[in-house]
Amino acid sequence: MKLTSTRDKSVDSSLKNAIQNCMPQDGGLYVCDGTADLRRWILYTNENTSFTSIAGTLTSALINNEYSPIICETIATKAFPFEPVLKQLDEKLFALELFHGPTHSSRDFGVFYLISMLETILTLENQNCILLDFTTGEHGAILSKALKGKKHIKSVLVYPKGKVAGLSEEDFVWNGGNIYPVEIEGGKKEAYALIKEIFDNKELVKELGLTVSTTANIGRLIPQTFFYTYAFSRLKNKVSSDIYYALDPENYANIVAGLYSWRLSLPLSGFIVPTTNELTTDAVGNPVIIDSVIPFKNRGTADVSDPSNLERLEDFFSHYAPLMKSFIHVTNVSEDQTDEAAKEMFVKYKRFIDYRAAKAYAAAKQNQSLIDEDGGAIVLLERFHPAYSADYIKQTIGEAIEVPEEISNIKKIIEIGKGAISSAEELVKILKSLA
Repeated sequence: MKLTSTRDKSVDSSLKNAIQNCMPQDGGLYVCDGTADLRRWILYTNENTSFTSIAGTLTSALINNEYSPIICETIATKAFPFEPVLKQLDEKLFALELFHGPTHSSRDFGVFYLISMLETILTLENQNCILLDFTTGEHGAILSKALKGKKHIKSVLVYPKGKVAGLSEEDFVWNGGNIYPVEIEGGKKEAYALIKEIFDNKELVKELGLTVSTTANIGRLIPQTFFYTYAFSRLKNKVSSDIYYALDPENYANIVAGLYSWRLSLPLSGFIVPTTNELTTDAVGNPVIIDSVIPFKNRGTADVSDPSNLERLEDFFSHYAPLMKSFIHVTNVSEDQTDEAAKEMFVKYKRFIDYRAAKAYAAAKQNQSLIDEDGGAIVLLERFHPAYSADYIKQTIGEAIEVPEEISNIKKIIEIGKGAISSAEELVKILKSLA
């Protein structure tokens, strides 16, 4: 498949360039373009096909013009010492648990894959890179696990002052690790502004080999396509008709990834999602992306620090506009409906789910008619361990949930023994010290 830009379809990028430079010059986002017919292979997979095998084959399909199947398999194998778990809850409802990685979040898959791909490419090219990201804990904790033992990648993580969390002292660059935590005077807004100022300097980005590990980077998005093929491999002998995926859209990356899977010929009937401020319905109930009234050329550059994959979703349906109504089932979900869904999941299936999954399940319940007549199924994407919503579960269900140590550690504040910075110049000095 071709990698092009949301804003300029004359762009034809290599994957190496896209993940190392992370954003095209036009201020848009890199996207996968084109199709591939993998139907015969997809139909051949089954419950014995490993997640790493699926990831390796799909990686090869996406970047077969750049790297051999052996290298693609190596990237996948090194990326994933963990995999999803699909559980059948009843005849028509399944749960895809995506929280069995080291921090119990689906983001483990994206970060570990990106790091594996970067380390492999940089080793082949004898190059280095620096990741520059904002975090308040979870993202840094994932990077601390993914970067262990890596020789070609360093990470500079920007935190609000006094909020460094999820790391240990052995992770720090000055102790032989791969992460340089930086505290800044200010909060998220100021951090985003600093990082944007750095990435606006294209010469500096190239000089220092800067990129990001957010989903602005297409290398973070690609591994999310693997979820759907993995789920299908486990479902194909159990479901005789349509398969719908219910999920909370968050920054829309999982919807975009699922649509890319469809373009690889994966049988996929659509997505059931709660409405958001940006993705909602018109007067007759059809899905609408609010931002789509503004042409890409009239917008500012995409945010490298805090990306929304809504632009990628718009890009996809600019090619397949009539399909949006069929693929995206947007549903208004109230807080009461979310609470009732969480309670029902506990009472009916003896399961805790986090708040975002509860909201998605509430949307699924309102769309049951999609599968009632023809033997179809709904797959609920559970992206986070329910312990991330321990307070919500206690308040809503009245039950205490055990919190894994890894999640507790994400919230532990750590002192780094360095003063906070307040300017891009200070941040550049730190970046240059690692180059």
